[in-house]
Order: sequence, then structure tokens, then C-alpha cells
Amino acid sequence: MVDPSSSPLPDAAAQPGGTDAVERVRAVLARMGASAHLAEGLVGALGPGAAEQLGDDPWRLLVLPGVTPEQADYCARRLLGDAASADDPRRGRALVGHLLRRATRDGHTAIDQTRLAGALRSLGVRSTEPAMTAALDDGDVLVFEVMPDSDDDFDGDAVPEMPDPERFFALARIGLAEQDLGEGLVRLSGTSEPIMDSATAAETVEEAARRLGRPLVPEIAAALVTVALRGVCVLTHGPGAAGGVAEAVSYAAAIAADSEVGVAVAAPTARGAAALRERLAAVGAEVDVASVAALLESHGPGVYGRGAERPVEAGLVVVTEAMALDVETAAALVDACADGTHLVLVADPAQAPSAAPGQVVTDLIASRTVAVAALPGDPPGPLARLAGGVAEGELEQVEAPGREVVVVPADSAGEAAHRAVQLITDSIPRALRIPADDVQIITATRGGEAGADAVNGACKARLNPGPGALNGLDPGDRVLLGGHGPGYAPGDTGLLREAGDDGAVVELADGTAVTVGDPGHLRPGWAIPVAAAHGGVWPAVVAVFPPETKGSRPQVYTALTRAERHLSIVHAAGPALARAVREVPAITRHTRLAEVLREG
Repeated sequence: MVDPSSSPLPDAAAQPGGTDAVERVRAVLARMGASAHLAEGLVGALGPGAAEQLGDDPWRLLVLPGVTPEQADYCARRLLGDAASADDPRRGRALVGHLLRRATRDGHTAIDQTRLAGALRSLGVRSTEPAMTAALDDGDVLVFEVMPDSDDDFDGDAVPEMPDPERFFALARIGLAEQDLGEGLVRLSGTSEPIMDSATAAETVEEAARRLGRPLVPEIAAALVTVALRGVCVLTHGPGAAGGVAEAVSYAAAIAADSEVGVAVAAPTARGAAALRERLAAVGAEVDVASVAALLESHGPGVYGRGAERPVEAGLVVVTEAMALDVETAAALVDACADGTHLVLVADPAQAPSAAPGQVVTDLIASRTVAVAALPGDPPGPLARLAGGVAEGELEQVEAPGREVVVVPADSAGEAAHRAVQLITDSIPRALRIPADDVQIITATRGGEAGADAVNGACKARLNPGPGALNGLDPGDRVLLGGHGPGYAPGDTGLLREAGDDGAVVELADGTAVTVGDPGHLRPGWAIPVAAAHGGVWPAVVAVFPPETKGSRPQVYTALTRAERHLSIVHAAGPALARAVREVPAITRHTRLAEVLREG
């Protein structure tokens, strides 16, 4: 945007025309020496009065994710002169919002006051209280108070002092969603009655296993009794548990059918729903599975056809791959569960938390307020053994006589990108008879020579060259959806079928077709970052780790467990990858959900 030490950027008047609101913003940007290209984003973030807001408060620039505090300060000095102060409440308000938005992009849902104050001081704000108050007065930020646990005991007639509440700041949208999620889960736990008594549930599961011709695993039977008895339940599993998960879902459906409460089964993405449906068919069960977006009848960001006024018509709701659920999606899901509904989240806790803010399953388990039961794994094959080692902190080679796991070394990021494209376009289809359409490249980063953007460019040139008539895309391209829309959610992948006046038609992995009206929601999808792969699985995966990889154990584990039949690891990270698996065991997120649940 702006180099604070440089001369002004090009004059806004030279930029292309636009709406009146955009033109007014460009005029203000020109006065502060900022790029006119920011105008449309500012109008989108601040509304048609963006020019007036920016003229009164140049630090409003910080609503854009690409603007730094130093750049905003430079523009403020250009516009306000000596009136621009480091302790200006407008600056403090903007910096609080900036810090919380940055934290949200990193997955946090709330930041405690002490940590936030320290971050503000590092940006030159000497009086942090006025800055926080100004942010709260603006309405985009909320504060939540939690009373800390006290170990003080009454001593005779002395009354211990009440501790000061701990204060957590959050963006209003995220903070309210997390609060609603916690309260909704408490509601489900408090209003549910057993679907069946434990003996009847055990008999139902045994009969379902006999019908499917499956040996009944005691751990699965015990988990399903818990599902029947408790209103909110987390079923945990490790790598290589696809069969066990499918059996558990099929038995849950049997409990719902015999008790006539109805069942709804969903996965975070259409890809995950399609894979689960195939697994259920493999064990002989016919259960309908939808994506969470389809289950909730998504219309756009935060807009759903299903909710408190029109809940999901099922007394038992099961969601697999639940580590991918963020607080906003989970809040919408719980809101769409009527009082008394049993909610079951099936998850592998070793995976990374969701791409969007929150760590729903992790917090549920940590709160000790919901039932938790473990599902057993299938007999471990090479993929499960590799992932199991990573979950324990070791990245080691495994024996794979059927070429289930192949490590492809590379000396540079450029060579890693070349190997990845070669694998999807030739090696895997030719050697393993897995078509390119069933191979997904997962990258450690989006940018860089071996990031998703660069690899996608090379894949398009090989697999579907064309003029790129729709923002660089053409019919026949594999696409990644990067936003919420009618029937789809971030992380869904599909095939771009056509583009018309109403938007682009994308066929999702479960066979449904959705219309994407916002071109910004569409990206090339042959290669996707790890965060976008959450919630989906593919027959074959090419995991790319370039030299600049700075990962963690959960991220590596998540990438490796997206493959069902074959995994190629393009390894250019040297010892840094094994070190990340060994030394970075978790992704730390600051959230409030566990506290909300404990407060009840």
C-alpha cells in the first residue's frame, strides 16, 4: 500500500472509474498518499459512507487486512498533520480491531485484556484503557468477563475477597458465535432425554451388526450406548478408522430408526460427505449423508434456512470430520438442533483445528462437560502407521509393499512443484490406475514457488488449458470454494461446469450442483493448502513440503490423513519437517468455549 519512508504513491485520479462512493474514497486516499486500489475494499468494508469515515478517521484503513499500523500512521500524518497522535482514541480503536482481526485470521476467538494491552503498548499506545473503551463504543468489539476459579476457603467469620473477573476481547461476530455455541450445547445437554435405555441400545446395535454381517466391536457398541444416552457426545478416533467410523454411523442410524427419532448425518464438506457415503455403502449400510452447508440450507455467510425457527428434522444429528468445524458453523449447527436433539461429533483430535476461528472439538473435550467415547481403529495399513507415528511425534519411513506411501525427494521448491505436477498428471494415473480427477495436491503454503497458487498454474496448463475467461478459470477446471454461498462452504472442491449471468455452476464432489454468484469465492483447486483440505478425503493425495515449510505436528498429520488409498510425499523440507513434527506438537489457540461450557 504505502511505504512510510517513501514519496506518495501514484495519484488516485489516474485509476479507473467506479461508483460515486468509490470515487469519493479515492479522493481521500489521494490526500493521504495511499493507493487508489484500496478504494473498493474500503467501500466494501465500511459502506457507502467510507469516504466520510476515512476523512474523519484515517486509521479506518486498518479494516483492510493488507494494511499495517505503520502505513496507517503514515497516512494519518499526511491527512491530519500534527493532530495525529499515537494515543489518539481513533488510533487506539483501530488498532484494537486490527489486532483482533489478525488474531481471528490465526484462529483465535478472543484475547485476554492483559495480552491485548501488551500488544497495544508494543504499537506505541501508552494509554491502553481508552483505546479498548473506544473499540467497545464502536460496537465491532465486545468484552466478555469470566470469574476465575478461587481456592479461597471461608476462615471463621472472614469473607474472602471476590476476585476480579478476567476480561476477554473479541470481534463481535466471533465472540457472539462462541457464546451462542456454548449456550446452545448446554441447552442440548440439559433438554435431552435418552433415546433408548442402555440395554435396548446395546441390543439394537447388536441386531444392526448382524444385519450387516459385521463382527461387533465392543468399543463401538459402548460408544453407541453413550450416543443413545447423552445429549452431546464426542466420538474420537485415530488414523485408519474409516471402517470403524462408518460402522458407528450406521449403528447410530439404526438407533434413530428403531426409536423413530430420525437421523441426519453430515460432513463439513461435500467431498467428506461423498467419501462417508461410499464407506457406508462398503459396510452394507444405506444412510443419506449431506454436507453441513446442505444440511443447514446455507444461503450465504451466516444465513441459513435451518435454525431455531425451522430446526433440522432429526432427533439424532451426527457430524463426522468434526475437527473442521469452526465456532460460527458449529453455532449455526447447534442453533438448528431443536431442544432434546442428540448431537454427535466424530473427530480425530490429532488433526489441526479448523481453518476458521475456534477449536470446537478440542474445547468440548477439555471442558469435561460432554460425553466422550473412543472408536477403535481398523487393522493398520501403511497410511495409518505413518500417520500414527506422526501423531506420536515421529516422522518415519514405513513399509508399503503396495505403494500406499511413496516419498519423492526434491532439492528445491521448483523441483517440488515439478514433481507434484508430474505425479498428478502422469505417475499416479499410470502406475496406480487412479485418475487425475481423484488425486488432490495439498501444499504446506499457498504462496511461493511450490505453493498452491504456483502449482495450480502448472496443473491448469497441463490438464485444462484455456483463456481463463472467468477470472482466470474455464469450464472443466477443478475449483476450490473460498466462501459461503447457496449450498456450499469454504473448503468445498468441485468441477466448474459453466459460467452464466447468474454465476458459475460448480459440480461438487457429492454430485450436487451449486451456483457461485461471487467470483471471489472461486480459486483453482488442483492444489490446495492444508487448511482448505480439512474435512475432505481423496483416493490419492500428493503432499508437498517445500524448503520453506514451517509446519506443526497437527498440520503435517492432517495433510497425511487426507489420503484413502495412496499418499505421495514430495519432500524438499529436509530435516525441518521431522523437527516440526517432533518439536511443535500443538497449535495454540485462545478461545472461550470451554469456559462458557463450564459456566453452564
